[in-house]
Amino acid sequence: MRVLISGASVAGPVLAYWLDRYRFATTVVERTPALRHGLGGHAVDLFGHAADVVQQMGLLDEIVAARTMIEELTIERTGGRPVHVDLRRLYAGMSDQHVEILRGELTRILSAATAKATNYLFDDSITSLTDDGAGVDVTFEHAKPQRFDLVIGADGMHSNVRRLTFGPEESMRRHLGGYLAVYSTPDLGTGMVTHQSVNRLVATYGVRQTGQSRAAFMFRTAAELEYDYRDKTQQKRLLAREFHDYGWRVPQLLEHLEAADDFYFDAIAQITLDTWQRGRIGLVGDAGYCPAPAVGGGTSLAIATAYILAGELATNGPAGLRSYETKVRQMVDRSRAIGPKVMGSIIPGGPAALRLIPLAAAVVPRLPTPIQRFIWSQNAVGKALGSTPLPDYSRQLQGSGRAR
Repeated sequence: MRVLISGASVAGPVLAYWLDRYRFATTVVERTPALRHGLGGHAVDLFGHAADVVQQMGLLDEIVAARTMIEELTIERTGGRPVHVDLRRLYAGMSDQHVEILRGELTRILSAATAKATNYLFDDSITSLTDDGAGVDVTFEHAKPQRFDLVIGADGMHSNVRRLTFGPEESMRRHLGGYLAVYSTPDLGTGMVTHQSVNRLVATYGVRQTGQSRAAFMFRTAAELEYDYRDKTQQKRLLAREFHDYGWRVPQLLEHLEAADDFYFDAIAQITLDTWQRGRIGLVGDAGYCPAPAVGGGTSLAIATAYILAGELATNGPAGLRSYETKVRQMVDRSRAIGPKVMGSIIPGGPAALRLIPLAAAVVPRLPTPIQRFIWSQNAVGKALGSTPLPDYSRQLQGSGRAR
C-alpha cells in the first residue's frame, strides 16, 4: 500500500517509521530543502505515551542525551521575590519518563530514523488532491503527479492537506487569546528564568549545545491579531510593539530580534475539527487536532497518535482511518481541555494569579512524588496522558508477516 505523508517534523516521521515497519511504501513530501537538523525551535516536552513510543523506536536514549538539561526555573515578577523551582522533582511528579528537548533536535532524530526506508520529496508541496474512492491522485508544486492509496496530513496547525480537503483554517480554529514567540539570542546563562506580569510573560533559557540562549515571549490580547503567519517581518514588528515598554531584560532581548533567523511566532490556538478523515485522506497531530502551541502537550499527542494511526492502517487497511479516529478520540478531547486551563497558569490574567502562580510552582515539587502523581492524575494533563492505552501492534501483526 502506497502512502503519502505531508510534513517531516514530528508526527510525519513517527508515522513513516511505523508504516515502514509494517511494510508500507511510504513517501514524505516536505517543503524544506532537506531533512531538518540543527537546534531550532522552542523546547518541547515528551512524556507519557510519547516516551513509550520513542522507546519502542529505539530512540529514547538518543533523545535523552539531546535533552536541554535545564534543572531549575527561576520565576521573577516586579515587586516580588524570585521563586526557584526544582524542575527535576516537578517532572518526576508528572511522569516516570519526561524529557525536555529542543524541537529541532527532536525532528532531526525522528527524521534520521526514517531516512533509509522512506522516500522523501524535499522542497515541494501538494497542490491538489483527488480522491476517487479507490485511491488519491496527487499533484505537486514541482514533482510529477502520482497516485497513492492514502494521503495523510502531518503538516502542522496550518496544514496544507487539511485546507485542500476540509476547507479554510479560519472555520476550524479556536483562538485561546494568546501568542507565542521564540528566537535565539547570545548567551544569557544556562538556566531558565521567567518574568511574569499581567497578561505577559518573558523567558530565557540556555541552549547548551550552541552556547546561545532562547528568548520566549507569551502574551494575551483582547482581540485576535491580524497578520500573515508566513510573514516573519510583520510578526517581528508585532512582537516589538507588544513588548516595547516591558522593562526587565526585554530591551536587551529585542536588540537581537531583527537579526534572528530562527524566529517563530504563532497564535496559541486550537484546531477543532470533529473528524480527521475524509475518504482516503486523513490528518494526524497538529494538522487534525492541535491542542494549542506551548500549552497543550501537542508534541507528545502527535507522537502517540501517529503510532496508533500506523497500527490501525496496518491492521485494517484504509478502514484504519476510521478506527484510528475512534481509538484516539478520548485522548484528543482531553488534550483540547488542557490549553485554556494551562493558559491561566502560565500567563497571569490578573494580580491574584500573578501572586499565586509562583507560589504553586514552588510548592508542588516539594510534595512527595505519590501526592504529585495523584494531583496530576486529577487534572486535564494527567487524564489526557492516560486516557487511551497504547495497543501492541507489533505483536498483533508479527504472526501475519506484516511487521518487520
